[in-house]
Amino acid sequence: MFRLGLALAIVFVLQALLSSIQMKHFSNEFIKLRRQGRVACGRKSGGFHAGAIVMFLLDEKGYIRESRKLEGITCFARVKPLPGFTGKHIGSLGQADLPRCHKNLGKAILDASNTYNKFIAGEEIVQPPSPFQRAGSSLAGIFQKKAKEN
Repeated sequence: MFRLGLALAIVFVLQALLSSIQMKHFSNEFIKLRRQGRVACGRKSGGFHAGAIVMFLLDEKGYIRESRKLEGITCFARVKPLPGFTGKHIGSLGQADLPRCHKNLGKAILDASNTYNKFIAGEEIVQPPSPFQRAGSSLAGIFQKKAKEN
């Protein structure tokens, strides 16, 4: 039993270390883009599927100068170029502009466009709930249902 606990602890620490390395890499790439101008980001978590984050470097009128993506399931995913968006206006991106890609990358691209449009309109940009918040809400709903039944 002790060996199983030790193995789980080692795996947990290794996963945390590798995830922090991935976050550092992403932060460095974001900072590189941010130093060149405005950056719009979009994200879509994947759960058990590949998640995606996109970053668009924008000029002063909202046209995309450079685009990058981070997609994958594991902590070994790295930021890579996202071709095909240079010269397009971020506020007008739609389904027709999406490359042939997995669903979450397309949703992240549309999220970046939607976030940009809300920012320009002065609307509040609501952050989606984290997995822990979703789990907490589900548990709260279960307990409230049981309380009403009693």
